[in-house]
Amino acid sequence: RALRAWALGVALARGGAGAGAEPPRLARFQVNGREYVSAEEWARANGGLLSWVIPKQEFRVSLPSGSLSFVVDSRKALIKGVRVHLSYAVALRGGTPCLASRDLSTTVHPLLNPVRYPSPRPVRTIVLDPGHGGRDPGNKEGSRLEKTYTLLFAKELAALLEKAGFSVSLTRTADTYPDLPVRPDLARRRNADLFVSIHFNSYDGPGASAVKGVETYCMTPVLASSTNARGEGEGTGAFPGNRLDARNLQLAYQIQKALTGKTGAEDRGVKRARFWVLRNAEMPAVLIEGGYMTSPFDSRRIYDPAQRRVAQQAIVDGILAYQRQVSPAPGSPPPPPPPRGRLQSTTAPKPTPAQRHLNRARPTSRSTSGPS
Repeated sequence: RALRAWALGVALARGGAGAGAEPPRLARFQVNGREYVSAEEWARANGGLLSWVIPKQEFRVSLPSGSLSFVVDSRKALIKGVRVHLSYAVALRGGTPCLASRDLSTTVHPLLNPVRYPSPRPVRTIVLDPGHGGRDPGNKEGSRLEKTYTLLFAKELAALLEKAGFSVSLTRTADTYPDLPVRPDLARRRNADLFVSIHFNSYDGPGASAVKGVETYCMTPVLASSTNARGEGEGTGAFPGNRLDARNLQLAYQIQKALTGKTGAEDRGVKRARFWVLRNAEMPAVLIEGGYMTSPFDSRRIYDPAQRRVAQQAIVDGILAYQRQVSPAPGSPPPPPPPRGRLQSTTAPKPTPAQRHLNRARPTSRSTSGPS
């Protein structure tokens, strides 16, 4: 088992499950101790063209499979119209824009060239996880508690998913608090094909009512820092959730694309995190932040039944798009099912008290990230 864990960690660190690596002929070099390649050379190698939108600041890469936009010294990218947060900032080296090799293999390539995964069956069973519950109210806005609306949202979403042909269950159906490690384990024991955790944001900083938007989290790649970790966590090894990194990303991307496209919500992007419910999931898993309870615009999708239904249907559409994307190509032979065995972390140390907040399912306090 230890040898298998080590091998998994090495494989994921080199690019993640199901992710292709950048062409080996590209020159690699170090920027701030990390491996990068020329964005212009990478674009040409993939049949595309790089052009500056704002010289030395923002550039676009046009490829046969889609268009991408990047900003120098930023981790934010726009990939085929959806905001996606990279693990490392885009660099400028001698006037040439550069992309981190690991971002190409773990984020860009899986989204530009989705891998079809031959499987003995399509996505059929989904476990929804209404965030918080019981002793953990989540965010509060006046008398409204996040835990109340995550449960309501999940129950209504379950009905729509069942109407679409899926078998659905919840990690909680009342005001209870399943421990964080229990939630993905429930999904494992129910042989779930997908795990979707539902949450809502809140912000109490300056201009709180103007902060809005939806974001979808999936597991942080091996050795990378999570989106909101401010550099902490880099070097962390593999967790069970990393076994399906490419699928996690594809699921998050399709849900984020559908949510922003169908609800008009601000696109805060596909983000990465090592939340408990993601890092221990043994099936493709995402955590959705469905809007800000403190935003007049977003709160309508949380409190108003008709608006909720639009967002819920968008999630259904995103899951259906994911299913179409990863379904086996016609005539593909069925391989062994994806691994579901337990795997220990390879190099990740036990978090210190100062780091534990980075690994929680989601902070119960209000968001302090502000606009991003």
